[in-house]
Amino acid sequence: MSYSSLRRVVPRPLRLAARAFLARRGSAQLQRDLTAMAARPAPIVAGPWLGEVGFELLYWVPFLRWFAERFQVSAERLIVMSRGGTASWYRPCAARYVDVFDEVTPDTFRDQHDARVRDLGEQKQTRVTAFDRTLVDAAARRASAPESSRLHPSRMYELFNPYWWGHLSSDWVHAHARYARLPEPDLVGVGGLPARYVAVKFYFNDCFPATDRNRTFVRDVLRTLAERGSVVALSTGLNIDDHGGVRVDEFGVRHLPEGIDPAHNLHVQSAVVSRAQALVGTYGGFSYMAPFYGVRSLAFYSEPGGFSQKHLHMARSAFETISADGLFDVRDAGNGPLD
Repeated sequence: MSYSSLRRVVPRPLRLAARAFLARRGSAQLQRDLTAMAARPAPIVAGPWLGEVGFELLYWVPFLRWFAERFQVSAERLIVMSRGGTASWYRPCAARYVDVFDEVTPDTFRDQHDARVRDLGEQKQTRVTAFDRTLVDAAARRASAPESSRLHPSRMYELFNPYWWGHLSSDWVHAHARYARLPEPDLVGVGGLPARYVAVKFYFNDCFPATDRNRTFVRDVLRTLAERGSVVALSTGLNIDDHGGVRVDEFGVRHLPEGIDPAHNLHVQSAVVSRAQALVGTYGGFSYMAPFYGVRSLAFYSEPGGFSQKHLHMARSAFETISADGLFDVRDAGNGPLD
């Protein structure tokens, strides 16, 4: 019997119950594995995180917080490997951090990203690749932890799939995540900022494609914001992910300095966002950052079918958990740029 035939024969409540059972069984196995990992005295290398900002902030960082709390893993044992200088995102649950860009160039990173998309059909790290193993080995050497245990993002993806696939509610994610506000990053590597400013991060994606209408929309928003006060654009010029940014050199908009070290680019952007009056830009993973710092995020889309409602729902649920739900405002660009 084919899968489509089986769907017609088996009632939906029974299918959902079966999937929930499998999810709970998978969670039980993961927790047994993590219990064994925590029981060993060896340091634990978590990563490498190579995916996009939104999934890191909304799922991976809270998952590691849950892991450290649930299995009583001290911060000194947890070594995180990510990219762009995101060490502050993982504190206080992880005391040690290794940056991917201390090991590979941006060109190599991008080439490996493209290879992962070709091999796996997506950018998500649903399997451990040879590149992942190479990076984790390098992180262990840098941390002087040759006998370390390894916790790869694929375990988190496997755990949260039942929510993303619609088999379980957001309560499933909350049961395996700990949401908290992010500590404010230091200003090392960040140039002089205005006393008061709005940060902007516009880029093109599936829900905000590169159309003439959207380009005009961005210019209109920047003009309006600049008339009200200082604007700092978070464009870095780095071609290492899908958040490169739309650059507009008008209206007195300030840009980040040229030549930011790739190993610190997200650190710099985080520091700017954390001190802003608001973050305004494209709806997507980056727009989740501001509420975790207690900063308002105003995010725009133009194609309602271009993003997952699951992630939007999870973001809102997470922000409600940390009393930041009033800071996340997602709007259709077709309704006009600003109030």
